[in-house]
Amino acid sequence: MGSRATGTAVPLSDWDFRVESDDFNAVAAGLPDLASGLEPLARQWDRLSTHQCYMLVLTGPVKVDLLFLDELHQPRPPWSANAQTLPGIDQHFWDWTLWLAAKKQAGKDELVRSELSKMAEHLLMPMGVQSAPESIRAAVASYRAARDALETRFGVTVPKRLEREVLPVLPR
Repeated sequence: MGSRATGTAVPLSDWDFRVESDDFNAVAAGLPDLASGLEPLARQWDRLSTHQCYMLVLTGPVKVDLLFLDELHQPRPPWSANAQTLPGIDQHFWDWTLWLAAKKQAGKDELVRSELSKMAEHLLMPMGVQSAPESIRAAVASYRAARDALETRFGVTVPKRLEREVLPVLPR
């Protein structure tokens, strides 16, 4: 599936794997333990997909999506930022940003612009960012400022290893 299957991958392209199962619930329940052997920097269920998708970011950074295309998913509303959700928001942001960097490498500028608006609605604005970013770098700057302010406000610290892994591969 995806660009790697069609031979159109760019260096940052993610790895898409279609997963089929007779017992999705059992597989879904076991995925966190199964994935832990890969030592993921991020892992979570995609909140915005119309089918179930378990997203991982591995050291490299490498993005992997496990796609359960036979399992429908109702997209979730925008994040609500609080002390409990901030780590999940962080993982979602860097996963999404890595995916956007791959789309930028592939020359899909209109898709990147559209997704930056979607990112603003679902992730950045709930954190207090006032407007949609014009670029991936602007999204990163807005996100980091908002995250840092929320860490202080909520008295929590989000691990920065994922950020340190993704930042060097982003477009300048």
